[in-house]
Amino acid sequence: MDPDNLQRPQASAMSLTTVQQWVLSVLAVTTILHLSAGLVVAAMASPDSRADAQVGLNILAGVTAVGAVAAGLGIHDRNPLSWWLLAGVLVTPIGLYLTLGR
Repeated sequence: MDPDNLQRPQASAMSLTTVQQWVLSVLAVTTILHLSAGLVVAAMASPDSRADAQVGLNILAGVTAVGAVAAGLGIHDRNPLSWWLLAGVLVTPIGLYLTLGR
C-alpha cells in the first residue's frame, strides 16, 4: 500500500463477497458434476446383462446433476426451484443414450 498513491474503489469492481460466491459455486458445481459424470461412466462400465444397474446409475447421475444446479443457485441466494434444473435433468437421457445406445 502506497500512502502517496491512494486509489479509490471503482464502482464497477465486484465486492469480495460476490467473488467468494462465484468461486464457491464454480467449485461446488464442477465437483458435483464430476461425480455425476463418474456415475454415467460406471453405468457404461457395468455389464450389459445388468440393464437395471445401468438405468439406476443413470437416474442417480441425473439426480446428482440436479443437486449440482440447485447448489449453485442456492449459493447465490437464488430460488433453487428454477428452469435451470432442466439442465441437470438432461444428464439422465444423455447417459442412457451413451449406455444403452452403444
